[in-house]
Amino acid sequence: MSYTKSDSERATYLPKKESLTSFSPDHTALLVIDPVNDFLSEGGAGWDLTSKTIKMNDVVSNIKKAIEGARLRDIPILFGPMAYTEKDYEDEQLQRRSGINRLMFERKMFLADSWGADFHPDLKPRANDIVLEPHKSCDVFTTDLPKHLKRMNITHLVIAGMSANLCCESTGRHAMEDGYDVTFLSNAIGASSIPEYEASIRFNYPLISNAVITVDEFLTAVDTFLEGDIDVEPGDTIKGSDNGEIGRIEKIEQTNDETMGFAFVPRGLIFATDTYVPLDAIVKRSGPTVYINIPKSIIGEMGWEVPPSKNRHREKVGPSESDVKELYHSRSPSGFKEPETVKS
Repeated sequence: MSYTKSDSERATYLPKKESLTSFSPDHTALLVIDPVNDFLSEGGAGWDLTSKTIKMNDVVSNIKKAIEGARLRDIPILFGPMAYTEKDYEDEQLQRRSGINRLMFERKMFLADSWGADFHPDLKPRANDIVLEPHKSCDVFTTDLPKHLKRMNITHLVIAGMSANLCCESTGRHAMEDGYDVTFLSNAIGASSIPEYEASIRFNYPLISNAVITVDEFLTAVDTFLEGDIDVEPGDTIKGSDNGEIGRIEKIEQTNDETMGFAFVPRGLIFATDTYVPLDAIVKRSGPTVYINIPKSIIGEMGWEVPPSKNRHREKVGPSESDVKELYHSRSPSGFKEPETVKS
């Protein structure tokens, strides 16, 4: 191959050495995005857009419950608000960068030191909470967020706030790409419309995260870890990453000479065939419920109607790097080298 990334350049799944299915407070952080008046308070510059989903999900109360629950369990909380000054618009011309930037500019949203950019009165940070530098569009990972996560040795990022299809989704997607285990709190997130919310919660989040769960399910998951109850067991209810119920586990089979470990869910009212869920697809536990990192809506396309054989597993793993001649079969990446500077 003409070009390969060094180990330090490659994306890595950060919790891969954590053989856990719940949230350890030592490695989990709650990120609350834009919990501010312009989104969440009547009279805010975006309230006419967001009010339906805020009321539908009781978003403010659920964010408050997530924050207070995280504090009680010693989980760090990071607040990711926005703020704009004259420099952003006169010098940086951010109103020309994208549709969302234009919308925020025209509505005078999140103007620095304004009531609209301030935190909702029920969601104000405390002295020991972390308030991040402002993001200037949708991705909170463009702020000092990564530095704080690395400093605190965080591997699991739990996301709440505003708005579903923009800042929450962009940040969660970036976090996943950087190797974090991402969870979205479905009833602590709002959007500018119900279709935008539903598209994120039902379709996008279940594929870019490991779980889409409620605030209560998240807090129960933390308590499950603290109680030491982390093994997958017969009798557990199993759900998809979209929170859709798949069934009840009848038996657990560990890896043997022929098959990989799996949880057996017999056919019933939900699925017409038996389902053999690979154990490494089970990534979360909340009380008596475990979650797999694939949506229920597409589980029928996984080929899990038969036990996962070791031979099939080897095929899925792919070839070793030493056996690959051309990464894309007919060629490899071109690579990039800094041009040499010519000395005068």
